[in-house]
Amino acid sequence: MPRYKLTLEYHGGAFVGWQRQDNGLGVQQAVEEAVRAFAGETVTVHAAGRTDAGVHAAGQAAHLDLAKDWAADKVRDALNFHLKDLAISVLSAAPVADDFHARFSASGRAYAYRILNRRPPPALEAGQVWWAPKPLDTDAMAEAARVLVGHHDFTSFRAVHCQAKSPVKTLDRLEVQRLGTEILIQARARSFLHHQVRNMVGSLAWVGQGKWTKRDLERALAARDRAAGGPTAPAEGLCLIAVIYDGDPDPSDEN
Repeated sequence: MPRYKLTLEYHGGAFVGWQRQDNGLGVQQAVEEAVRAFAGETVTVHAAGRTDAGVHAAGQAAHLDLAKDWAADKVRDALNFHLKDLAISVLSAAPVADDFHARFSASGRAYAYRILNRRPPPALEAGQVWWAPKPLDTDAMAEAARVLVGHHDFTSFRAVHCQAKSPVKTLDRLEVQRLGTEILIQARARSFLHHQVRNMVGSLAWVGQGKWTKRDLERALAARDRAAGGPTAPAEGLCLIAVIYDGDPDPSDEN
């Protein structure tokens, strides 16, 4: 059966997350129904990562198998036709080898978290940023972020119900920069724990507010206890920017 890799973008505010669920529409369900509408097949679409409700994607990767050998552009355009009323766009479709797996073949994932740090609330970007009306010390946040880069036990920054077998991960990148009234936090790793990025951002926000220092963040990391970590940042500020596979250009080279 021909296998296709999809690259998708979507606005997470309209969905209960990537995964098909009983409590609302998931992105996975929407794409699978679009496949059935154009190809008449019931398939399972496998994603590189199960984004939570409210989390966006600019470069989610997924794969599916079809019985017929369709032209890749036809797959992309047909899916977009049947998804036109939803906040999902298939950016590309490409044939891949039978052993390609969107999740297990990935060598890295890149996320961006956006904080709008100004007194007036967002209008044009409501639902796509975390609005923080009080000033945040970006330099302090950037310095503290370096504490988390590297190979660590991230128990203090994982969701209580995280199902990962191990809390140990290697965080390749965690950078904080101010772009006018926006604070952009970029994270890169092979894989992340459930809520890891949002929990790290919540903790960095405490540093920016002056509630914590860099030393407090170090203590939280060393505690290996979720209760020692900072709050979970809202979902709407988080976006899966890219899923990286061997041979792909590094998305950080574009910044």
